[in-house]
Amino acid sequence: MSFLRRIAVPYAITILVVYLIWKVMAILLSRNVLPCPEDAVLAFFRALMTSEFWHHFAASTFRAVTAMVIGWAVAFPLGILMGSSRQFDKFLSPFVTMTYPIPKVVLLPVVLLLFGLGDFSKIIIISLILGYQVLVATRDGVRGIHPKHLDSIRSLGASKWQLFWEGYLPAALPHGFTALRLNSGVSVAVLFFVESFATTEGLGYLIMDAWGQMDFNAMFVGIFGMSLLGVILNEGSNFLEKISCPWH
Repeated sequence: MSFLRRIAVPYAITILVVYLIWKVMAILLSRNVLPCPEDAVLAFFRALMTSEFWHHFAASTFRAVTAMVIGWAVAFPLGILMGSSRQFDKFLSPFVTMTYPIPKVVLLPVVLLLFGLGDFSKIIIISLILGYQVLVATRDGVRGIHPKHLDSIRSLGASKWQLFWEGYLPAALPHGFTALRLNSGVSVAVLFFVESFATTEGLGYLIMDAWGQMDFNAMFVGIFGMSLLGVILNEGSNFLEKISCPWH
C-alpha cells in the first residue's frame, strides 16, 4: 500500500497527464510529425521483448551508473575535507570557483582527444558534471554544522576519526545523496548528448539513429527508455539515501 501511494499512483497520474497532452497535440499536428501515443507505446512494449533494446539500455545504464559512482566517490570526500578544513578549502576553493561555472559538456572534444572515443571519455564527462554538484552540496552541508554540535563532541574527548564519524559524516551524507538524486536527471540528459555521436550503442544512439531514418515510433522507444532509466536512477538514489540516512 505504501509503494502504491508513494510511487505507483504519482507516476500513473503523470503518465495519464502526458498521454492526454500528447493525444491533443497528435490530433492538432500531422501524424508524420508526432505519432499517436498509442502507436509509440505499443512500439515501446514490443521493443521491451527484443534483445536489441536491452543491449542499448544496458550500455546506457553502465555509463550512467559508473559515472555516478565515480563522481560521488571522488567528490563526496573532497566536499567533507573542504567543509571541515579551512586550509584545504582555502587551497581548493579558487580551483572550484573558477571551473564550476564552465559547462562541462564543452570539454567533450578535449576529453575525447585525451581518452579516445570509448566509454571512458563519456563516463568522465558525466562524472565531472555530477561530481561538482555533489562536491558543492557536501561542502555546504558540512559548513552548515552548528559549532556547538562539534564542540559537544570534542568535549567528550573524541578523536579526529570520531569527530568525522559522529559529526561531519552524518551532516554531509544527506546533502551528498540529495545532490546525486537531483542530478540523476542531468546525467541522463548528458548521456543522450555523449551517446549521440562516436558510438553505435546506447539509448542516445538509438534515438538519433531512428530520427535520422524518420522512424518516429522507434525514436520514442529510445526516449521512453531514457525516461525509464532516469526513473530507475532517481529511485535508486532515493533508496540509497533512505537506507544510508535513516535520521534524515
